[in-house]
Amino acid sequence: MKTNKYVEDLKKKSDAELAQALTDAKKELFNLRFQNATNQLDNTARIKDVRRNIARIQTVITEKAKAAN
Repeated sequence: MKTNKYVEDLKKKSDAELAQALTDAKKELFNLRFQNATNQLDNTARIKDVRRNIARIQTVITEKAKAAN
């Protein structure tokens, strides 16, 4: 249920907002990986969540690009 709401929110965003969200998610993933490598990360499941969110954002970007054609 939570992911459906997240995807609906993504679909309402503009292309620029989606690109910004993708950049932010990739930065967060980098930081999480860095923390994991230095044994500072407590919640390792967060890496999986962020990776899935990146995939969701990219999917919405692709859907919008195909709908524009």
